[in-house]
Amino acid sequence: MPKIAVLDMAGNEVEKINLDKAVFGIEPNVVVMHMAVVNYLANKRQGTQSTLTRTEVSGGGKKPWRQKGTGHARQGSTRAPQWRHGGIVHAPKPRDYSFSLNKKVRALAVKSALSDKVQNKALIVLDEFKLETYKTRAVVDCLKAIGAGKKTLLVLADNNPVSVKSCANVPGLKTAQYNTINTYDIVNADTLVIVKSAVAKIEEVYA
Repeated sequence: MPKIAVLDMAGNEVEKINLDKAVFGIEPNVVVMHMAVVNYLANKRQGTQSTLTRTEVSGGGKKPWRQKGTGHARQGSTRAPQWRHGGIVHAPKPRDYSFSLNKKVRALAVKSALSDKVQNKALIVLDEFKLETYKTRAVVDCLKAIGAGKKTLLVLADNNPVSVKSCANVPGLKTAQYNTINTYDIVNADTLVIVKSAVAKIEEVYA
């Protein structure tokens, strides 16, 4: 069972806790993690790119020259793909790139990503993350004290407006609640910071 130190906002060790092996101590499944990341990025694609085929480009109704006797290759329209201002062959059209993954696959991917952070010593557990007022400076000082990386994902137990808004202007910092974490955000972060109360909830959801 993985054991990890719990830090306060000043970077001091408060205690040590045991993490659930079923969530934070499995062998990371790289293939499933890759599938989850591809799924996340595909679902975010707008799919709005669109160009015109030869049937949609305006003009080209008249045959450029007669079929035979000119010495030119035969042509039927100036809007054929080989002509300037002609249509596009196999033109991209608006489409939906999204696809779904099984619930168990998504859960395995998250657990694999969490376990990978533990193995690479990129997981930090905070005793609590509380701010009395909206103050970005306090967040920056906290991240510096605990040794967080340039890209950090902070996982909270609840949606505290003061904490979330104070983190909004910190470059490289992203916040999430325990029930909204996804594989892409975990993998993309250099450091994963989880509030102690959120650890218990994550274990409850994924164990």
